[in-house]
Amino acid sequence: MPDVKLGLLAWNQQTDWPSLLEVGRRADRLGYDSLWAWDHLYPIVGQPHGPFYEGWLTLTAWAMATERIKLGLMVGANPYRHPTLVAKMASTLDQISGGRVYLGIGGAWFEQEAHDFGIEFGSSPGERLRWLAEALPLMRGMLDGTAPSARGEHYHAEHVRNDPLPVQRHLPILVGGSGEKVTLRLVARYADANNVGGGIEAVRRKEEILLRHCEEVGRDPAEIERTAGVGVVVVRDSRAEAQRVLERLFENNKARLWEDQPIGTPEEVAQHLAPYLAIGYRHLIVGHPAPFDEETETRLAREVRPLLERA
Repeated sequence: MPDVKLGLLAWNQQTDWPSLLEVGRRADRLGYDSLWAWDHLYPIVGQPHGPFYEGWLTLTAWAMATERIKLGLMVGANPYRHPTLVAKMASTLDQISGGRVYLGIGGAWFEQEAHDFGIEFGSSPGERLRWLAEALPLMRGMLDGTAPSARGEHYHAEHVRNDPLPVQRHLPILVGGSGEKVTLRLVARYADANNVGGGIEAVRRKEEILLRHCEEVGRDPAEIERTAGVGVVVVRDSRAEAQRVLERLFENNKARLWEDQPIGTPEEVAQHLAPYLAIGYRHLIVGHPAPFDEETETRLAREVRPLLERA
């Protein structure tokens, strides 16, 4: 089997810029495989007030400050930008980073921030997913340099060129979301990677549904990289100590504490995460809230990863 991949989703809320920049540098030094930011405009965990750093600009700064780690949004809010602009931005960032970009995209959900910022958001999740279905082939064509056109209900484009192309010959599109009827079918049709979460039982169920969609659309599921959001990890020498750290992190983020998170000793964290590997989800993306916990970031890479690889 391929090696376990570790991704770090550094919460770009309730922090300051030097800390957010350094967490990305440290993830690169520690050998994390991927580094992610949210594509939002307000804090999304806890109260929607306080510092929040725009996602694409955060990725660009990380690209200049790192050397090898892959970068992406978890995930881009499709209604916030025209898909032709998103493809252009992803291609430019791929050039800046030397070929280290995922284009993460999803239907979006945070209506309050869209309303406050004056962004057209659609009347329902179903409408936003229809927009996403129009956007995905348009973005794929631009990333591949085929000068696509679009005549959809929502998006129009005319033989749009994309020069320069990404460094990667096939820049991967990651579609995030767990909707069983539409989102996972879009993954089956268009995505190079998925992202689901909600715990191992939820991920197991979504995987079964994704496989059915792949069969129906004639897609080899092996072409889709499986990624899972596994929650907020805290690694300490005891579970009680890890619990105290977790509580402080959520207090800083002005948020209600999440239950059943992968916290504790390296062995306990590995035991919590190992079932994902058994169902083929070998790219595990961990939540990392501010104030960014350097001990967890380090021990996850140096102590937990070897345990998972042996699992």
